[in-house]
Amino acid sequence: MRAIVISSYGGPEVLTHTELPDPRPGEGEVLVRVRAFGLNHAETYMRGGAWGEVAPVTGIECAGTVEHDPSGRLAAGTPVLALLGGMGRTRNGSYAELVTVPASNVVPVSTSLDWAELAAVPEVYATAWSALHGNLALRPGETVLVRGATSSLGQAAVDLAHDHGASVVATTRDARNAELLHSLGASHVLVDDGQLAAQVRHEGIAVDALLDIVGNSALRDSLATVRPRGRVCQLGFLGGLAPVPDFAPLTDLPTGVQLSFFGSAFVLGTPEFPLSDVPFDTILAKVADGTLRARPVRVFGFEEIVEAHRLMESGTALGKLVVTLDR
Repeated sequence: MRAIVISSYGGPEVLTHTELPDPRPGEGEVLVRVRAFGLNHAETYMRGGAWGEVAPVTGIECAGTVEHDPSGRLAAGTPVLALLGGMGRTRNGSYAELVTVPASNVVPVSTSLDWAELAAVPEVYATAWSALHGNLALRPGETVLVRGATSSLGQAAVDLAHDHGASVVATTRDARNAELLHSLGASHVLVDDGQLAAQVRHEGIAVDALLDIVGNSALRDSLATVRPRGRVCQLGFLGGLAPVPDFAPLTDLPTGVQLSFFGSAFVLGTPEFPLSDVPFDTILAKVADGTLRARPVRVFGFEEIVEAHRLMESGTALGKLVVTLDR
């Protein structure tokens, strides 16, 4: 099969096309023929060596069809989403024509979306939905702030929170992105200068919940941004993986504010966080009818993977990038 491997840890140029033997599914696995896959910042960390030794073939999600399910649960040809379950970390991932995935991380779907459109959904919408409804327990009518909203994960969060009936405050580092975020349902757009707590106080906004995709570099300010007894969920590291220096709960964690973390790459598809909890059928139906705005901003061919990673790393894509194997 055709595959893209990490030839050595480094920049986008280390992604190399090669031929590998077709994988065979073991017990509790499904063999998926990949039709398209979305790109994720986690894959840049894997490619660069920030997460230590990882599988040669990266890629944490895909859309495709069942090639073989030894259990007989899924018939050959069934359209599926496959995400996480160690893909790209402890097992070869989706940057290939075929991938074996734990059965608990494979979701059969029925949709009118094409492969590229379908591949824009799984990881970011499952992660955003889980954090909004699980960690933050967001309720209609509440105000949620999405920090890092122009990322593909951030856009999914704005999209889902608005559809849920929340009032959404979205942040960007560039005021020119305000129109994009308003189109997804944000009622307020703030330019993130690192001092959001001061901005929301000045604007008179009471933030009930905050979804922080920027990560450790913004954590102290995020904790100060929510109202007393507000909730903060960290689920991304757009600002880098460096730890928060000298973090002390006594001085840095406001009394009554709840802080949680959601690491989708490590838990989605486990018994504690089953993918059956994520309403994929509803999400896909709303994408198909235009209620949710999950569409790739650019689709690349398989041979264009280096260019695709360069664009993702530049931070200028402003949405989900997808690679298709059918072009």
